[in-house]
Amino acid sequence: MRKPGRNLKLTVAYDGSAYHGFQRQANAVTVQQVLEETLSVLCGESIVVAGAARTDAGVHAYGQVVSLRTNSRVPTDRVPAALRSMLPRDIAVVEAEEMEDDFHARFSATGKLYSYRILNSPRPDPLQRNYCWQIAKPLNVAAMQSVMTQLVGEHHFGAFQSSGSSAKHPVRTLYTANCSQHGELLEFQLHGNGFLYHMVRNIVGTIVDVGTGKLSADEFQRIFVGRDRRQAGATAPGAGLCLLRVFYEKP
Repeated sequence: MRKPGRNLKLTVAYDGSAYHGFQRQANAVTVQQVLEETLSVLCGESIVVAGAARTDAGVHAYGQVVSLRTNSRVPTDRVPAALRSMLPRDIAVVEAEEMEDDFHARFSATGKLYSYRILNSPRPDPLQRNYCWQIAKPLNVAAMQSVMTQLVGEHHFGAFQSSGSSAKHPVRTLYTANCSQHGELLEFQLHGNGFLYHMVRNIVGTIVDVGTGKLSADEFQRIFVGRDRRQAGATAPGAGLCLLRVFYEKP
């Protein structure tokens, strides 16, 4: 039976610096809360959104996707413009589409692309503090690039899964995993069919240990194969992470 109302897909960009993550919480301001409250005003009815990814506190997005149902008469293509003056400047709905009845932002997704940025410099940069993890010690970029190749393919990512994950199993597939350097700025990009709780940040934290010489490539491999989170590196700070895109077509 078809559910009432239109099923909308919204692509959302946000600076997560001021929010305690995407998912609604009882005692903290989140992106989902702000979106739902604003959409409820626009649509004249109570709106609940489903997000493709539950980004953590301080994490950003260029391509977060939410789905929602509405009986509002606001034309779908006018939703982004209508929300522009209603949402705070650190959240923007950049695209709206009407979808089939069975579309769901999270469960219909086939993959996600994340970026993690590191500023490798001893000089403080106040303008980058909310968007990068600053590391003063020089990093061996070639060594980090080399170990990232081990991550590509279908693997058990238990070594990089933080406690508190709701995932039933830790097997995921990474289609690409790379690191590029642009002066003092390093960018990691990981594209996979799904990600465990803190998976990207735990991978980056462990790869940085390779970059500083704390771990060798062989030791990284043993940690990865060993599937023991306690042996891996620290969780990288949330500020460097950004959800670039959610995919809905098969890779």
